[in-house]
Amino acid sequence: MTTHDTSVDSPSVHDTGAPAIEAMAADIDAALSNRTIAIGWLRRPLLRLLARGAPVSIDALAEATERSAGDVLDTLASSPDTEYDDDGRIVGHGITLRPTPHEFIVAGRTLYTWCALDTLAFPAMLDEPLQINSPCHATGRPVRITVAPDELLDVDPPTAAVSIVLPDPASTVRASFCSHIWFFADIDVARSWHVEHPQATLLPVGTAYALGRKLNTLSAARASST
Repeated sequence: MTTHDTSVDSPSVHDTGAPAIEAMAADIDAALSNRTIAIGWLRRPLLRLLARGAPVSIDALAEATERSAGDVLDTLASSPDTEYDDDGRIVGHGITLRPTPHEFIVAGRTLYTWCALDTLAFPAMLDEPLQINSPCHATGRPVRITVAPDELLDVDPPTAAVSIVLPDPASTVRASFCSHIWFFADIDVARSWHVEHPQATLLPVGTAYALGRKLNTLSAARASST
């Protein structure tokens, strides 16, 4: 995946075209595949259940996917990042009921995601518009975004960017990927962070939105083959 000049004086946002976004999505998808292939068939139903704003029982997920509870449990075992409550119900998998810096509002419900890119990718998977609220990782300035399932409607500030890294296939998704995916108010305030994370790519929000949609397409293709 392409990286940037790491100079403190000249960080830059990559406003990449469709071919570059497709290549970046393919790189990320390949790096995540060891974690996501097994869980592909239940990911979208699980996200939709979590988006209702309540913990999801194994039986409810089995019913939604028309698979056995044993199949669900076996598949979830391949995703160590999945969050559970004390009763064994799922409370987090991409979407989480536990507060993170990445808040989104869907159908009046306030939920959270593991990373900035999730907030941009999930409207299409949920088929719902979202209001995103997340602080700039450098300054704390609010970044507010309105996203429809098939359109980015509003970005405030319009200069906002998203950091992207290539995941480490040997690590967990949250540790090697989500923990490095942040919103920034603009490129200037991302300087210091980018110098410390030279492996990252900085994308305008619109480009990150396109990347999220492409990753959804790749994930759906895998799910349909399992």
